[in-house]
Amino acid sequence: MTKKRTWKFWTGRTTLGLLIIGGLWLTNLIWFKPFNIKHFYDKVFVQLVIDSPELTTQVGIPVLYDLSKDELDDVSDKNQWESFNKMKEDYKTLQRYDFESQSKENKLNTKILSSFLGKQVEGERFFYHDYPVNQMFGVQNNLPSLMESSHKLRDESDIEAYITRLSKFGTKFDQVLEGLKIAEEKGIIPPQFIIDRVLSEMSGFVGNKEKDSIHIKTDDADPVKSNILYVNFNSKVSKIEGLTEEEKDAYSTRVADQVRTKVFDAYNALILYFKALKSKATTDAGVWKFPDGDAFYQYQLSLMTTTDYTPKEVHQIGLSEVARIKTEMRDILNDQGYADTSREIGEIIQELNKEERFLYQNNDEGRKEILEGYNTILDEINAGLDNAFDIRPKAAMEVKRVPEFKEEGSAGAYYTPPAMDGSKGGIFYANLRAVTETVKFGMKTLAYHEGIPGHHFQIAIQGELEDVPIFRTFPLFTAYTEGWALYAEQLAWELGFYKNDPFGNLGRLQAEMFRSVRLVVDTGIHYKKWTREEAIEYMIANTGMTTGEVVTEIERYIVMPGQACAYKIGMLKILELREKAKKKLSNKFDLKEFHNVVLKNGAVPLDILEEIIDDFINTTLAKKTTREQL
Repeated sequence: MTKKRTWKFWTGRTTLGLLIIGGLWLTNLIWFKPFNIKHFYDKVFVQLVIDSPELTTQVGIPVLYDLSKDELDDVSDKNQWESFNKMKEDYKTLQRYDFESQSKENKLNTKILSSFLGKQVEGERFFYHDYPVNQMFGVQNNLPSLMESSHKLRDESDIEAYITRLSKFGTKFDQVLEGLKIAEEKGIIPPQFIIDRVLSEMSGFVGNKEKDSIHIKTDDADPVKSNILYVNFNSKVSKIEGLTEEEKDAYSTRVADQVRTKVFDAYNALILYFKALKSKATTDAGVWKFPDGDAFYQYQLSLMTTTDYTPKEVHQIGLSEVARIKTEMRDILNDQGYADTSREIGEIIQELNKEERFLYQNNDEGRKEILEGYNTILDEINAGLDNAFDIRPKAAMEVKRVPEFKEEGSAGAYYTPPAMDGSKGGIFYANLRAVTETVKFGMKTLAYHEGIPGHHFQIAIQGELEDVPIFRTFPLFTAYTEGWALYAEQLAWELGFYKNDPFGNLGRLQAEMFRSVRLVVDTGIHYKKWTREEAIEYMIANTGMTTGEVVTEIERYIVMPGQACAYKIGMLKILELREKAKKKLSNKFDLKEFHNVVLKNGAVPLDILEEIIDDFINTTLAKKTTREQL
């Protein structure tokens, strides 16, 4: 009895002690300066995921996923300022650690995190300088996408969480409305054509195709039954074992009720707001119209490119690249019998895009063939990269169609990373809204960019990095992430994947021209005060893209100032650093080693990437010298 009591006593004391120690550690981790800088890195991530149940769901973070699967992000003005102020404190705390005493690895961690946090803090005065609801992203399309692609439906607990989340749409939309009204008071209002896009998207979502009415007609067909939130639910729940058909039907009815009331009511309130806002909007496209707009655009360029280039410099880089690429494209066109210097490149490419040999059937069968074509291209290159890479992502990748409800305002393609828990791999989404927009000779380049060896290699490998702080597994720097994907396009050409395919190479150059034109039109809109129409005209003349594609792109740059400039600037920097390494290392240069260095450190600002490559060069030269001495 004494022994048993003693065991209980000490077991209780030990457990209590561990709880106290754990509580003190967690308290210190979250609210104070952690004793160890590695714990501080974790603190930044912990705060991020705790504050964002949607991110937890999207990334598929084990354990945390289930703890917050029935919650949505709090995007109230109060909470967003609290989150921002936390980040400011994190930045100040980071500066209090003794940099010189840190290990080489931690110095790199600190530099990367300091660069990221510092840039965010710098943008405080531009807190409301954006369009949180637009045709590209926002609560109106992000939430349905989250529910469709990331919310798991494995059991009844997941089902209840799904229904609970639907019931909270109204709260989330109200919080967004609060922020929109604050921005409106400050004179930050989207242009009329962006408002039109948003209204069209939301009206379609609630089953109303009539522009001037938000009334939901249910006489011919119930819009709930065709809504992605309802269709997705039924599709996944039908596969759950252990539920009777009666139980599934009951859950389906509850989902339909939530969509019809909570969800549609939330959308209708936002529709009403934007209809009223349109009368206050203008057709001015650039952010120069914002309070302190020129300074905001300079900040955005710096944030997105991780450089100190001015808008004037970026504009000139774009013009120079457009001129160079135009010459190379004309050389190919001349060789293929399309020589006509009297016409713009874009005009000739547009005619090529209409040739039957380069198009798929404009129907669902054609869409199926496009997806199969992308898979074939990716399989081919994946099997032929051994000479350039000795690391590959563990995660698989699949090609899928952009969900139909959001394809009208979406980019031509995009990539989503694998889940942390391995529940899903990387996904290359192809926009198939119009089959004629997918031209065969452009497919290779797009597949290399979004898939292999582009985003899938870079982002998936980064997510699988070990022995690094968790924040370094996320693609935080657009110039690096998109720069790598654009670099991957050229690399594929250098490795021979366009051999005996002049039109494929033309497609590659067209894609590079597209990214170079972005430098010109983005700065044109936001710095030189180009109109939407002027930007559209320039892009059509120089890229050969269809009017519909160009309109989508230009309107993207209008709501995401500076972001499109990151691609080409990032690519140019990676190529510059590769040439630097080749020149200094001479015959000791190894392409696989170079790619290892670029990929195994994850996304970094371009100035830090240069430091990493310089260290790689110096280390390689030192090894060479040592071997020679021996």
